[in-house]
Amino acid sequence: MKIAIIGAGAIGGLVGAKLALAGEDVTFIVRGANLEAIGRNGIKLVSAEGEEQVARNVKATDRYDEAGPQDIVVLAMKAHQVEAVANDVPKLFGPDTVVVTMQNGIPYWYFHQHGGALAGTPVRSVDPSGLVATKIPAQRVIGCVVYPASELIAPGVVKHIEGDRFPVGELDGSASERVNRVAACFTGAGFKAPVLDNIRAEIWLKLWGNLTFNPISSLSHSTLVDICQYPPSRDLAAAMMREAQAVAHKLGIEFRVTLEKRIAGAEKVGKHKTSMLQDVEAGRAPEIDALVGAVVELARLTETPTPHIDTVYSLVKLLARTMEDQRGRVKLHEMTTA
Repeated sequence: MKIAIIGAGAIGGLVGAKLALAGEDVTFIVRGANLEAIGRNGIKLVSAEGEEQVARNVKATDRYDEAGPQDIVVLAMKAHQVEAVANDVPKLFGPDTVVVTMQNGIPYWYFHQHGGALAGTPVRSVDPSGLVATKIPAQRVIGCVVYPASELIAPGVVKHIEGDRFPVGELDGSASERVNRVAACFTGAGFKAPVLDNIRAEIWLKLWGNLTFNPISSLSHSTLVDICQYPPSRDLAAAMMREAQAVAHKLGIEFRVTLEKRIAGAEKVGKHKTSMLQDVEAGRAPEIDALVGAVVELARLTETPTPHIDTVYSLVKLLARTMEDQRGRVKLHEMTTA
């Protein structure tokens, strides 16, 4: 199949490389150093064990019209980056093109075919102008939850750290021919891609940890195990998770693991810096609204009090604004003694 990967970062690079190595017709829509590196050398995938594979049968371009209509378009960037490409994405559409969304957090399409009083409600936190929903219609979307961890270690070079699950699902929960086709394509590339009848429940399960540990870590400059083993921050994480669980329950979501098990899972990861902490240290705009702001928005829509989430959201948004205003980054440095 013809597959366009928009973005060749850690996840986009992993997915595109594995699909190309499995024989799919892959085009990366990229810019800058990645465009040059992939165009010249293909994309290199380094396994967790250090084994290297190079997919040379890939194309790379920064022109959507040059890529042309695709069977599958993979949106492989952070939620706050989608609006910038929304006007160009339709250039990749044919009559039956599907879009696989790989953003963390609550997606812009959340209430499409949701049912109930909130059906069709836009999620303004992640699509303030409505441009994304207009240009990338939810009717084309296959939902996806990203579990693997990988790292872009150089332009055109991705290291796969761990994990291989990309659950997918139709927004109405149906087992359609097209969602099964996407799942088979991903499975053929070596991923586990079960077709779920409730992709939103899986989104919430991953979000449950992201909306707590990401902002707490970025504010405290602490790793997952530090947060989980320090009683005050563990209590804060649990309070935020209980509030999020209350919001989700009002939207008909049941969690398949307990709160304590979810925290214990984060603790087992160890001295890991969350993506939001890495962004703050590098001076990049952190992914806040899809992970935290959207939960605040859904809390208001469902009339659910979320005082702990609200407080942490305010603080991390202020941090992001200060970084932007001062064009700076925030990172702890070890003090040296005289």
